[in-house]
Amino acid sequence: MKNFNDENFLLQTPVAQRLYHDYAEGLPIIDYHCHLNPEYVASDHRFENLSKIWLEGDHYKWRAMRANGVEERFCTGSDTTDWEKFEKWAQTVPYTMRNPLYHWTHLELKTAFGETRLLNPSTAREIYDRCSEMLQQPGFSARGLMKRYNVEVVCTTDDPVDSLEHHIRLKSDGFGVKVLPTWRPDKAMAVEDPIAYKAYVDTLAEVSGVGIKSFGDLMSALKVRHDFFAQAGCRLSDHGLGEFYAEPCTQAEADVIFSRVYAGTRLGNADIAKFKTAMLVEFAVMDHDAGWTQQFHYGALRNNNSRMMAMLGPDTGFDSIGDFTVGEKMSRFFDMLASRDKLGKTIIYNLNPRDNELVATMAGNFQDGRYGAGKIQFGSGWWFLDQKDGMEKQMTALSNLGLISRFVGMLTDSRSFLSYPRHEYFRRTLCNLLGNDIEQGLLPASEIDFIGREIVGKVCYGNAREYFGFFR
Repeated sequence: MKNFNDENFLLQTPVAQRLYHDYAEGLPIIDYHCHLNPEYVASDHRFENLSKIWLEGDHYKWRAMRANGVEERFCTGSDTTDWEKFEKWAQTVPYTMRNPLYHWTHLELKTAFGETRLLNPSTAREIYDRCSEMLQQPGFSARGLMKRYNVEVVCTTDDPVDSLEHHIRLKSDGFGVKVLPTWRPDKAMAVEDPIAYKAYVDTLAEVSGVGIKSFGDLMSALKVRHDFFAQAGCRLSDHGLGEFYAEPCTQAEADVIFSRVYAGTRLGNADIAKFKTAMLVEFAVMDHDAGWTQQFHYGALRNNNSRMMAMLGPDTGFDSIGDFTVGEKMSRFFDMLASRDKLGKTIIYNLNPRDNELVATMAGNFQDGRYGAGKIQFGSGWWFLDQKDGMEKQMTALSNLGLISRFVGMLTDSRSFLSYPRHEYFRRTLCNLLGNDIEQGLLPASEIDFIGREIVGKVCYGNAREYFGFFR
């Protein structure tokens, strides 16, 4: 019987253990997609207690607590104390067995605080007090934790109207970790609500200095902000889509649609699809010409609980996997760009695991050696899929239908400064997958050093460093 969460956690064979400890364990982290608050890094924020750093904003934990019968006031309420919230989380943890939260929780306690006890009601108070006390020590601030986990690069998620003041400050103050913005223009495309959209466009006009009266003006204003992001070190864009869009739309049609929505008219589905296609194409051309990598996170069915949406707003734990039909539209969209030679480096993340093989084969349709290896990437298991089973299925599909050796690897996609062990979790899972293949004779044992250096080492770190060009 193996021990839980020891040095060989998830590593089922001696070869897997060798691959991890010799080739992956000590590598730096490039976290090229996350939702950290850049202000916390710029101010070197110190968290008051374990609840503040671990539970605030964490809709993964909130979902588990709700499923365990915990009242909402202990998740998002303002009438409960930090300790009371943590106590409810500690009561929930034993019931998260076989959910990745159980693994992540204990990995984070161990790697950040050296805490190896299981979190449960009997250990909760001591763990809470001890870790909260440690959080007041110099090495446990926002920056201290990033250095503790050997982080080299972090890419946050930022709206085109954001000032990027914290990124600019970090760029100039000598902090050893690169903290770069990522262009996330979802609100610039959110034409479903005309009132909110007009307010957003007016804000964009103000910060860009471009009067916006047409679709062309809109894109000019966004190009000003795109250039501003590039000056601040941005190298990636990101788009959160339910599905892809690929409906032909002329400039004249886009101008008419923009005028209507800006005037307060609610658009029909056909016009929404045309307008979003036009915007996504323009964004992709901007990214291509700037040498950026574009990311597409698609497939979420968001804000399913209307009562809780009205009470708490988005990103609070009421989203699920969607079942959109995307293959044909995805293909047409990428071909719109490839036919103009404007399809740059691209990462595709699916949320429905049924799409694994679809995405893996789609990536193969648009590879281009002029951009180096792996121009089109099948992104790592995302959101509901960033657990052992989801990671293994994603890597198996990529291995079967593409080149896992050229994969740019893992990211946290998290708002927490304690989430870096997700990289360790991924690395252990990768090494176990390859180790099992070697043990079973599916890969040659004589090539262990090559597999360690050229696959494990590069998937865990080297490929991302080369692909994104953060250090050029």
